[in-house]
Amino acid sequence: MQDIKEFNLKELEDEFLSLGIKAYHARQVFSWIYKKGVLDFNYMSDIPQALREKLADRFYISELKLLKLLKSADTTEKLLLGLKDGNCIEAVIIPTRDRVTGCVSSQVGCKFGCTFCASGMLGFKRNLTVGEIIDEVIYIKNKAPENKLTNLVFMGTGEPMDNYANVLKAIKIINSAQGFNIGARKITISTSGVIPGIVKLAHEDLQVELSVSLHAADDKLRSQLMPVNKKYPLAQLIKACKDYSLKTNRQVTFEYVLIQDINSSLKNAQDLVKLLEGFRLSKINIIPFNYIQESRIKPATSATITLFKDYLAKHGVHAILRKERGEDINAACGQLRLAYAQK
Repeated sequence: MQDIKEFNLKELEDEFLSLGIKAYHARQVFSWIYKKGVLDFNYMSDIPQALREKLADRFYISELKLLKLLKSADTTEKLLLGLKDGNCIEAVIIPTRDRVTGCVSSQVGCKFGCTFCASGMLGFKRNLTVGEIIDEVIYIKNKAPENKLTNLVFMGTGEPMDNYANVLKAIKIINSAQGFNIGARKITISTSGVIPGIVKLAHEDLQVELSVSLHAADDKLRSQLMPVNKKYPLAQLIKACKDYSLKTNRQVTFEYVLIQDINSSLKNAQDLVKLLEGFRLSKINIIPFNYIQESRIKPATSATITLFKDYLAKHGVHAILRKERGEDINAACGQLRLAYAQK
């Protein structure tokens, strides 16, 4: 049996036709799952009973199990979700006055081993399937205030570009009018700098946002913080990002977690200005580091953050300070899953 969420609409129509089922029933199933959040064929009331039974014999609709829910004072919610095989992943709901953002994972664990991130501390298990990625979005939408989900970021556990095919297929379903109908410009893919994925994405004819975890502006330091830099060094990464921006006419966001006494000095800021010189469609997203006991590194002080941001601004770099959300519930990637596994 196959999870019916592994199919996009055209594939499902073709599959139904091959089974002697009229194509419009595929559109009905899509509406029940993606518009109404129904995950049981028995409740799809406008589909004939005999057909519902046939579908249940041929397909299944996977569903995530809530293992733990943490609620922040700022209304952010962090979810630890159980998969069918016993593994677990994290997702986050971030409501604001005018939108609700969902943060989803793309893998169980992570193989990239960034020193400041909890996602890879338990190692890499496997990629998420298309259906499991969709499951996260369904769960978030059903859980969100008024079942409203306006924005989606692939910034949870895992490296989206390392699970490229499944992530892109899921995004196309999420973006489609028959799916969740979330605009492509409201969907962000975050990568640690996997260049082949950035190159592929530039040719997808999708208006999704690209976010790149940078965190250092010289190769030696970045390789210490992010081992991926040894394979995809900064010069090649920035070139790929510039090419992406030229091809898509989209701004690239560079994420920069400020860590005290490691990447937060005036020299670090100067290196960053130099690295992005002439990169018009780019911005820096400065992120206060969420303390992780196991990492033994410290967040930058408020004064350090202010000095760093001001230096960038004075030298023509578009930099914004990300507002901290969910700090009281350890909402950064991998922290809840790590705590759960250590019990």
